[in-house]
Amino acid sequence: MDIRDVIHGVILIEPHELPVLESFLFQRLRQIRQTGFAEHSYPGATHNRFIHSVGALYTATESFEAIFDGLKRRFPETWKRYRAVVRLAALLHDVGHGPLSHTTEFAMPEVSKLDSSKNSRRKATHEDYTLKIILDSPLTSILEKAGKSHGFSPTHIASLIDDEIGVDDGFFHETFDGELIDFKPILHQLISSELDADRMDYLRRDSFYSGVNYGVFDHSWILRNLCAHHHDGKLYLAIRHRALYAFEDFLLARFNMFMQVYLHHKTVVYDEMLANYLNDPECDYKLPADIEAYARCTDAHLYAHLSRSGNHWAKRITEKQPYKMLVETHSGIPSTANAREQQERILKKVRHELESRNLSFIESTSTGILSKYFGKSGHPIFVCYDNLYSAPSYIPIQKCTTLFTQYPNSRSISRIFVSPEDHRKLSTRARDKALLFE
Repeated sequence: MDIRDVIHGVILIEPHELPVLESFLFQRLRQIRQTGFAEHSYPGATHNRFIHSVGALYTATESFEAIFDGLKRRFPETWKRYRAVVRLAALLHDVGHGPLSHTTEFAMPEVSKLDSSKNSRRKATHEDYTLKIILDSPLTSILEKAGKSHGFSPTHIASLIDDEIGVDDGFFHETFDGELIDFKPILHQLISSELDADRMDYLRRDSFYSGVNYGVFDHSWILRNLCAHHHDGKLYLAIRHRALYAFEDFLLARFNMFMQVYLHHKTVVYDEMLANYLNDPECDYKLPADIEAYARCTDAHLYAHLSRSGNHWAKRITEKQPYKMLVETHSGIPSTANAREQQERILKKVRHELESRNLSFIESTSTGILSKYFGKSGHPIFVCYDNLYSAPSYIPIQKCTTLFTQYPNSRSISRIFVSPEDHRKLSTRARDKALLFE
């Protein structure tokens, strides 16, 4: 089966993958917006999780084939089965997303309701639902059939999405030239890392549909220079040194997409209003732990619920009457202590004025970070320095770029929003006092 995609062109779905793609749990992703409320600031951004997931499958395949061309020639059966499990892990990495993607995680149950073995009161996330769908749902038997000819199970797929899921049957171990090698680290990195298929697809896709260039990076050059590093019996993701600057640009592309698109003030205020509704005692919208019931929870399902509600937050969302931004400050721009103090004084002064006038407002701080992996334990990415006169050397990527030290802290945007009615009354007065920054 072929799927025509605006980003990648023709994407081939292989016969054993087709039942997975056609399952109702995966088809549900057609009704989940990829970028939540972003369409309110970028009207073209109405694409869905379905095509992003198919795009991630394609990108993971590109990365795998670029790295393991030699494996294909020497050990074709090993190549086939690792390629097959990577493709399904990439396809299903987002299958657990709730309505409007990340926005409705406020409404998820405790994780123990999904998995009784987890004695935790924390709220479930879309990752928890993803694992539940793969390991314990009507999709599980379909995945068992899909992996049977290649010798892998749903647990192998889940372990590439969540590295904490252990697999002790030796599936990811192969012996080459008398040495046992663990492939799991690098295969997991293709699904979840600083340079994974998920990011390489969504940055290009979200940038295209939003009509911006912030997410554009040198995709083909990065792919051409991906490779593997064998270290202490394990294989890790590596990139040749000539593509180091392309990797830096990739990190900055993601950072800029967050600061300019994903954290746009119109998107943020809708997120905040929905959060206010979901946390309101009047709210009776909850996402179920039962997977078949959860499968019916789509964007349309959520909007239908909001349209029936008399709650003022729900009505503002459905009637497109959001709170408007009154003031905005950015941390780190400029970065001096005096500037930060001045920005906090602005927020404090506006907050005090609104409270003294008994006006309703929303205060929100949105944070963007360059890297969520740097500085944490996990599988390292290496830079391969190779030339004609010596054996290649591999150095952890954080030692090869100053970008991580140039962006050591998160960047935050603090905003205060008020109702449209109050905004009209306050804006003139605020401008006169130099309090409004738009």
